[in-house]
Amino acid sequence: MKLIASADKNWAIGKDNKLLVRIPNDMKFFREMTTGHVIVMGRKTLESFPNGLPLKNRTNLVLSKKPAYQVKGAIAVHSKEELETALKPYKSEDIYVIGGESIYRMLLDACDTAYITKIDYAYEADSYFPNLDERADWELVEESEEQTYFDLEYRFFTYKRKD
Repeated sequence: MKLIASADKNWAIGKDNKLLVRIPNDMKFFREMTTGHVIVMGRKTLESFPNGLPLKNRTNLVLSKKPAYQVKGAIAVHSKEELETALKPYKSEDIYVIGGESIYRMLLDACDTAYITKIDYAYEADSYFPNLDERADWELVEESEEQTYFDLEYRFFTYKRKD
């Protein structure tokens, strides 16, 4: 499994169930990476999408602690065990974890690759991605050239889990 996220310089990923910033090139990268694949998210992440609808051209799996939670166009699961069962038919390399914070933390150890867009700015935030730079079991393997969106500088990073 893979993780994909956009984070600020403090590894913040959101505030009030919204992305910190929308960078068109980052959104394009996300679309290119996840289209045609399986995406795993929490209920709040799904609800943050336009009209709260699952993303097109992907298999959407939504984890919610609410037992009765169902959503049209997505597979709703209600525990980590149920999620693992629902993911069995899919190849691990076709699965992307897309958030939010509790889902990233829950599934981090099951993932082998993380695509992180790092924004060189510190936002006010209430949700964070685990800091992979401080984890001995992850290493940075690729870094893009610096990109600019208005006054924001950002880069695309690829981390791999160490064997």
